[in-house]
Amino acid sequence: MKVGLEIHQQLDTGKLFCGCRAELREEVLGAFVRELHATSGEGGVLDEAARVQTAKRTRYRYQVTPNSCLVEADEEPPHPINPEALRVALTMAELLSAQAPEEAIVMRKIVVDGSNTAGFQRTVVIAMDGEITVNGKRHGISTICLEEDAARKIAEEEGEITYRLDRLGIPLIEIATAPDIEDGREAREVAESIGMLLRSTRKVKRGIGTIREDLNVSIEGGARVEIKGVQELGLIEDYVANEVHRQGTLLERRNALRSRGAEVASGHVDLGPVLGGSPSKILATGRKPGGAVLGLKLPGFAGLLGSKTKEEERLGREFADHARAAGVSGILHSDELPGYGVTDMEVSAIRRALSADPATDGFVLVASPSRVRALAAIEAIRRRALVALEGLPEETRDPLPDGRTRYSRPLPGRHRMYPETDLPPSLIDLKLLKSVRSNLPERPEETLRRLGTLGLSAEQSMQLLRGGDVDTFDMLVLRGIPHNLAVRVLTQELPALEREAQRPLFEGAAMIPDIIEPALRAVERGTFSKEGLLPVLRGTLVDGLTLEVAVSKAGLSGMTPRELEELIQKILDQNEKLLAERGMGALGPLMGDVMGQVRGRRDGKEVSETLQRLLRGRLGSSA
Repeated sequence: MKVGLEIHQQLDTGKLFCGCRAELREEVLGAFVRELHATSGEGGVLDEAARVQTAKRTRYRYQVTPNSCLVEADEEPPHPINPEALRVALTMAELLSAQAPEEAIVMRKIVVDGSNTAGFQRTVVIAMDGEITVNGKRHGISTICLEEDAARKIAEEEGEITYRLDRLGIPLIEIATAPDIEDGREAREVAESIGMLLRSTRKVKRGIGTIREDLNVSIEGGARVEIKGVQELGLIEDYVANEVHRQGTLLERRNALRSRGAEVASGHVDLGPVLGGSPSKILATGRKPGGAVLGLKLPGFAGLLGSKTKEEERLGREFADHARAAGVSGILHSDELPGYGVTDMEVSAIRRALSADPATDGFVLVASPSRVRALAAIEAIRRRALVALEGLPEETRDPLPDGRTRYSRPLPGRHRMYPETDLPPSLIDLKLLKSVRSNLPERPEETLRRLGTLGLSAEQSMQLLRGGDVDTFDMLVLRGIPHNLAVRVLTQELPALEREAQRPLFEGAAMIPDIIEPALRAVERGTFSKEGLLPVLRGTLVDGLTLEVAVSKAGLSGMTPRELEELIQKILDQNEKLLAERGMGALGPLMGDVMGQVRGRRDGKEVSETLQRLLRGRLGSSA
């Protein structure tokens, strides 16, 4: 097995080829509509992925935002490469021991899925032939590139997709590893290590969607498959393991098909007349005016389209994914029939119409209210069935939340690349390289050692590093915030609130200390305890309340040390029987009662110490 990574990280700079701000906006100023068509690359060959996408004949609607301009609309030539983004990319090249070329040449990469208004994405190689060592093993870094992020998909309906231009043009740094990763665990560890290096530059965006990984996976005898757009590091191992299982299963199917001498029919059969009265809801879609119900005979495929359990990978699912990509949401195949409203008699009629032997031959049915889409889907299935006789296709697959994937499109190749005609090559200045080398950031291993000297545990230090919060921690500590309080808010409260809100809470890390410092000072003054930070920060950061109102709304104001003692004495009075039976053993239950009324208003350690002192006094006086 071989695994390679492509890590894409948004940079916290301006846009790559214009002067617009690199931020997402909800304000829409207008829209325009385009249709995109594939063109050949530098070698004069049409890329297969582009050809398939163009055949869908989709319209694309683009929403204009305050931070989009004529460059994003493809009505103005691109500006020179953003110098700050270039510096970040060169910094990563130095951290990864990669070699920068003498010239930066911007290339166009043909993409006609609507995510770019021009029908291509601009990308430029910044460095090559680097390396990173993870757990004592060296991994090659093939390329480090700068490229523009795609437009943001807002809605999708029949024949039209709506994109917003706010994300288009945000700089992405793309780091591609060599295919020398041997399993999913190693892939996750390499991704984490590169991610920490990126965050060490202090120039990357944070939050959901700002970093994503593409996984390239293949096994012996299989094919290179790209799982595109993985955002959950914790699922990388699942995606790799499931892809290995999928390829292995499909290779077993290939061997079985070969042993049977299986074939694929050269054409389809119109089954509308045969199935005109079928009660099947799936087939009913093809009986609508302009629709079609089509069948494809698969000699030798009987019993190999499905599986004993629906969770297993199977050819039927592969065929369904290719039909979906062609615009048809569902298919039926012989291994699952009768079923789905299709009767035994109808199955027999289908076999007669296809001249299919029930003992050896399989078949696939496609139904769609659009005859054009039904024809495209049955042809996509036929091509996929032909590949099944030989092995596996190289393809791009989308990650699913359960750790599995599904077919998206053919794997793009080198034929989609050609030079940018609106920007000349630019020299990578030696003075700039020297400046970058003399101002490299602190490496992650150095940061971990430094944080350890401050008394932080290895786990706390790693949490700060992985979250990109080291600079914020340093700023809070410089302002006199205790280490333990700074670590807590950055690794617990703020991540929890961002998960709740499902969005970043801050436009940039530099502003975090100013915003959260008043709440931390209130904890230091004893206004409320650190346990009350979460509801207070929820009030100030999410609900927009003042600190005083947030504290009051959370019910955290107004408990002095004396009031704490009075509350504990009252609870001791209410539990005299428990004290008599258990003595100091009553501490646990009593602590729960006290914290139920105090939580967030006084520090837990203070509550525990006060309760123990008063309990000992009460027991002593009783004796």
